[in-house]
Amino acid sequence: MPSFDVASELDIQEVRNAVDQANREAGTRFDFKGTDSGVELGDGELLLRSSSESRLRALVEVLEEKLVKRGVSLKALDYGKVEEASAGRARQKVTLKQGITAEKAKELNRFVKDLGLKGVSSQAQGDQLRVTAKKRDDLQAVISAMREADFGVPLQFVNFRS
Repeated sequence: MPSFDVASELDIQEVRNAVDQANREAGTRFDFKGTDSGVELGDGELLLRSSSESRLRALVEVLEEKLVKRGVSLKALDYGKVEEASAGRARQKVTLKQGITAEKAKELNRFVKDLGLKGVSSQAQGDQLRVTAKKRDDLQAVISAMREADFGVPLQFVNFRS
């Protein structure tokens, strides 16, 4: 029976490259001179820091530009609130979302069932969702419908088997 998996994964190497490029640009751009602005990549999160909230917003724009150029979806970023750090500095945590949560899996299951395609079923398997059908055409219809819908997380369609 044909099937495929729906996953939500990040290429951490591409995120690391984008962070390095953003830090390099923040170090050389004139409007960032003397602000000690930068981005640090932690375990599943980014920490942005700068001298003021306006410089922090500019740093976010630089980071997002670099992530998009490297093919990382901005839907995978979950921005925290801007915090006041010592000496009037500003910082912000950005969580990197990976995997499909249980609530998101229920939402995706409901979406597949609401399509009303005969013989199509889906079930959550860990942090992925397996979709099976009797016909390949039905699976391709599910993929195209999911691409058009916005679920708030980046989706990849992997392990397509006939």
